[in-house]
Amino acid sequence: MAIVTTTRDYQDGTVQLEAFIAYDDSGAGRRPAVLINHAWAGRDAFVEQKAVRLAELGYVGFALDMYGKGVLGGSIEENAALMQPFIDDRSRLQKRILAAFTEVRRLPWVDAGKIAAIGFCFGGLCVLDLARTGADIRGVVSFHGLLGAPENLSGTTIAAKVLVLHGHDDPMVPPEQVSALQQELTTAGADWQVHVYGHTMHAFSNPVANDPDFGTVYQPAADRRSWNSMQQFLQEIFLDSA
Repeated sequence: MAIVTTTRDYQDGTVQLEAFIAYDDSGAGRRPAVLINHAWAGRDAFVEQKAVRLAELGYVGFALDMYGKGVLGGSIEENAALMQPFIDDRSRLQKRILAAFTEVRRLPWVDAGKIAAIGFCFGGLCVLDLARTGADIRGVVSFHGLLGAPENLSGTTIAAKVLVLHGHDDPMVPPEQVSALQQELTTAGADWQVHVYGHTMHAFSNPVANDPDFGTVYQPAADRRSWNSMQQFLQEIFLDSA
């Protein structure tokens, strides 16, 4: 196995974006790809590491960029300022992640019919919105993601399978929002699962999350369990389905 990493510029209109890509170049032929959507700080080392781990599993890992090439937040205030325009304008969010979906399908190592997306925190919302657009994507996985439904896609059928991995004690996503998502996905005809981890707060998969007052705390058991659940989900949508 020889994992290769590289970056790739792509566009959303006039906005230049930069993805981080990881794949195993010892294999021949096209293979499934997994988009990885970053949290509110931007495309950082955390999602780049996830791309490498996915490449080690045999996929092409594509850590996408929602903000623009080289744009990263360095504080709560900066992160919020970067994220909020996309929360306020969900059509802009959807257009931006669809640009990444279009780009990954062009890669020479990718089977364009076998693509999934995973996302963390803000990125969880992004991949859910990708599914909500009706995009021809096999499945999406939200890790401690924001869940609120957009107003511009009401009534859309969701063809992608959906896996939501959620901390029960997440102060940013209370239980009533989880229930609302379940009803939304049912109405949209989606094949969905929600896994809820007890005694678990927001950002449970991030080892540097350690701010109980803010609601972000790393939880090793939930981190391990959620990654294992994602692997099983990807195997199902890529290997076990036609």
